[in-house]
Amino acid sequence: MSDSAHAPQGRADFHARHQAKAREQAERWLAERERLQGAWFDWVATQLYQLSPPEYAAMVRRELQALTQQ
Repeated sequence: MSDSAHAPQGRADFHARHQAKAREQAERWLAERERLQGAWFDWVATQLYQLSPPEYAAMVRRELQALTQQ
């Protein structure tokens, strides 16, 4: 059986396993906004760039976006 046959399930499983962690990460970074002020955006971009795997970085970015739109 190939891994591609399980890709959708794998992505859903990855998301389910890491959603809470991604939300917590986003909340921690958002808490730094007041302290870092104008440097926050560049700092967050650097943090996102360093996250791995890219799928997790995308999850954290989406969580940050959702939190800042509340």
